[in-house]
Amino acid sequence: MGGFNVGDEYMGLNKEIGYWRDTHLKIRGDAVIDLQSRFFLDWGHASKEEVVFLPKYFPDNRIQGKVGIQIISSGPDNSDETIKSNYVKMINSAKKSILIQTPYFVPDASVFEAIKIAAASGVDVRIMIPCKPDHPFVYWATYWYCGGLLKYGVKVYTYEYGFLHAKTLVVDGTVASVGTANFDVRSFKLNFECNGIIYDTNSSQMLYDIFMEDLNYSMELTRELYLERGILIRVKESVCRLLAPLL
Repeated sequence: MGGFNVGDEYMGLNKEIGYWRDTHLKIRGDAVIDLQSRFFLDWGHASKEEVVFLPKYFPDNRIQGKVGIQIISSGPDNSDETIKSNYVKMINSAKKSILIQTPYFVPDASVFEAIKIAAASGVDVRIMIPCKPDHPFVYWATYWYCGGLLKYGVKVYTYEYGFLHAKTLVVDGTVASVGTANFDVRSFKLNFECNGIIYDTNSSQMLYDIFMEDLNYSMELTRELYLERGILIRVKESVCRLLAPLL
């Protein structure tokens, strides 16, 4: 579970995009039951077939893991924005640091305000986005939202070594989220998404370290650099910002 889909670009074979930087989880143990249930629900919703949860599809899993993981999913079959609510809860609980990696950062007001308040409260908030667009409209909207957070002390980085597609959130190096959901309205409201919330310091610290390693291949977007952007970029941002609810 994570960002990888099935396609040449996800293997780094698209020459225009180049190296593909993603994060994925392999899950074993009881949490797989929740993933299987989500698959059944999605299948039933898409196919309009009556899906029967037969025992043969849920074999006895005797793997006794030591890492706590919670599967959270959302989609158009449910009006509750579960994943967004979880993001807000994690951000609000931060005491020291918040690390976000996402290819698309087009948050709604509640997520934007939560991040802004965390940064203004002294939490070390860092957001990493791609340096190049695969969807130009989404990219320039992402640039606008990230730029708007710089004045509150949020640090923004653009990943320069290929395309960043990871969707991760690490809070205080103790709890983390890895999954399919971006920080955008489409992931919160329209798409079928699924995240794994990891309640384990070792695993969260590993994701923290990966973020720090990725900084070696990134450039910081400072407030000074952002304010120096040209008129063409400003126009692109403004247009895409207006389209943000539709992106």
